[in-house]
Amino acid sequence: MNNLVFGKYIPIDSLMHKLDPRAKLIGLFLMIAAVFVPKSWWVFLVIALVLTVALLFAKIGIKMIVQSFKPMIMMMIFLLVINSLTVKTGDVMFMIGGFAVYKDAVFNTLFVVVRLLLMISITTLLTATTNPLDLTLGIEWLLKPLEAVHFPAHEVAMMVSIALRFIPTIIEETMRIMNAQKSRGVDFENGRLSEKISAILSLIVPLFSVAFERAYELADAMEARGYVPGVKRTRYHVLKFSFRDFLFIFICVLILAFSIASRFYL
Repeated sequence: MNNLVFGKYIPIDSLMHKLDPRAKLIGLFLMIAAVFVPKSWWVFLVIALVLTVALLFAKIGIKMIVQSFKPMIMMMIFLLVINSLTVKTGDVMFMIGGFAVYKDAVFNTLFVVVRLLLMISITTLLTATTNPLDLTLGIEWLLKPLEAVHFPAHEVAMMVSIALRFIPTIIEETMRIMNAQKSRGVDFENGRLSEKISAILSLIVPLFSVAFERAYELADAMEARGYVPGVKRTRYHVLKFSFRDFLFIFICVLILAFSIASRFYL
């Protein structure tokens, strides 16, 4: 958990940090769409290379992103088990105690895992290079047309940005509670499965308590600064598109077009 960087904003000076948050949000949706379209490993490789270049421009260590994939290991095993039980097409790749695991089951699992890893990388790149306040403004701008049907664009944008901001905070609190319980003799790693489940369940009450306490503190801080939901607000920082923002969106559009074309020509 300590290595998870999803939701963390890393305040450094980089080209990706200087991009308009609206351009990064548009690029996020385009890239995620590009991840779901292809069925070729070569397209996934191209997207991964583009993401690697973007991480270098953002000055974010690739090692940090790779370490955040560790929680995916259990999900990958779970998907493999489910696919092995349901998919019975293709050649038999290997046997487990007389149970056959077919080629299509393995490749279907790999496709899902690769897509999830790419999505996590794209979203992490967004949250790591975008200030939470700018992210709120960007989400609100995207939701602005929905205000015509009385959709609370600003409030929803605020909730989304706060939720993303609190992910690393909750993880840190979880680690702190786990360390406190370990010092009292609770074992999260050894013992029977029922004992591990009981140890994990012991985290729920203190974690919820801490989460609600943080929420009340944030609400009090916002009220003390005069925040009133629904009231029209002025902004000190006004977002403006620049040439590099349009160039970034154009590159993302090209990647999506390449991904769509791969369905017909690869």
